[in-house]
Amino acid sequence: MLTSPVGKKWVMALTGLFLITFLMVHVGLNACIWADDGGIMFNAAAHFMGSMVVIRIIEIGLILGFVIHIIQGLVLEFQNRRKRGVAYKMSLGSRGSKWYSRSMGLLGTILLLFLILHWVHFWIPNRSHQGWLLGEELNLYQEMKVTFQQEWVVIVYVIGCISLAWHLLHGFQSAFRTIGVSNKRYLALLNAIGTGFSIIIPLAFAMMPVSFYLGWIK
Repeated sequence: MLTSPVGKKWVMALTGLFLITFLMVHVGLNACIWADDGGIMFNAAAHFMGSMVVIRIIEIGLILGFVIHIIQGLVLEFQNRRKRGVAYKMSLGSRGSKWYSRSMGLLGTILLLFLILHWVHFWIPNRSHQGWLLGEELNLYQEMKVTFQQEWVVIVYVIGCISLAWHLLHGFQSAFRTIGVSNKRYLALLNAIGTGFSIIIPLAFAMMPVSFYLGWIK
């Protein structure tokens, strides 16, 4: 079932919804930087998440979710392009589908590159410094403060967040359609929620490096 076209779309939908849940938790934790207390609240929240064995186990599932979602997305993109073969004689533009829904492969690739950079900046240093389960902790607030003093890094992160917004704009409602939500009233509600989510969450993430760079938080 998982290797059929429908099965692959189900895998994309379920892993996508799982990652959407992660984004809500991640943005909530990172929002603690705006307490502007020198990182006390943020580091306490990071310590709580990092010191729980259950969270570490879920973290493994999260990494697998990212890997599966990315691989399935690339496979589907490749298969769709191969089956189409020849481009349509007349481009329908946005009348056929939105540009971002036709560019999920490109947006996903940009997000993959951004994700690698993000892991290099924070996840890998924290895990190598901390050890896999317990040990000395890295001051992640200070790491963010130092990292986001570099203009090019801030620009890359903002571009990554913009790509995330466009990716979510299609992916949010598409995931629910794939798992069988077809009621027009529910779909309208989900589209509205998805649009709000696709704007608010990436905007919050983008404002974090900008806030450090512009000195809005110390």
